[in-house]
Amino acid sequence: MHRLFIETELESGLSHRCSRDHANYLANVLRLGRGGEILVFNGRDGEWRAEIAEAGRGSCMLRVAEQVRPQAGGPDMLFLFAPLKRARLDFLVQKATEMGVASVQPVVTRRTNVARVNAARMRANVIEAAEQCGVLRVPEVKEPQKLDKVLGGWDPVRRLIYCDEAAEISSPIDALSRIAPGPLAILIGPEGGFEPEERATLRGKEFVTPISLGPRVMRGDTAAVAALALVNAVLGDWR
Repeated sequence: MHRLFIETELESGLSHRCSRDHANYLANVLRLGRGGEILVFNGRDGEWRAEIAEAGRGSCMLRVAEQVRPQAGGPDMLFLFAPLKRARLDFLVQKATEMGVASVQPVVTRRTNVARVNAARMRANVIEAAEQCGVLRVPEVKEPQKLDKVLGGWDPVRRLIYCDEAAEISSPIDALSRIAPGPLAILIGPEGGFEPEERATLRGKEFVTPISLGPRVMRGDTAAVAALALVNAVLGDWR
């Protein structure tokens, strides 16, 4: 069955009046009418089977029937990144959602060349990726912050892993294997790289670990997928 994200609390017998957009999607895209079934989730209460109880012109009422999957979490992993341009930013947050991160946050660095970030668009992409890929945890979309502010308010209990082509350990797997299990975050810098002062600041923090992504230069969205896959495999829930 198709899946639909809704904000409503979910429990057996609950009725939910769909938004106009959702009603249009169910009726005109999925061609579902009264009695049709769909899976719904809200990122908190697991996944539920719901039936279309009422369907009319531009309106739809769902009745929640039964839970089919309990809520699942994921790795305690935050994802921070220098913003990219529109289509590649869409790709970035979609893939981070599929990889199971808990939150996504744009970080403004000195070489960041994207002036504005559309948080509502990021949220829409996070939800779409979760709907399409069976993900139950919907990452929180955080507001952009400057790098120095992020580092200044950092909880040192959480290890921050950032990609650095000049990392002393050439193998990212070796570097990650030296990190004790616990809360994590991944930082992907701008495509021009961090300024030397920024790199020095990062390396001066005890909670920071630089990792290399190998001998090839990657675009920001490619580097993000590579880093998330490596961290999940060594320290996340792929083990």
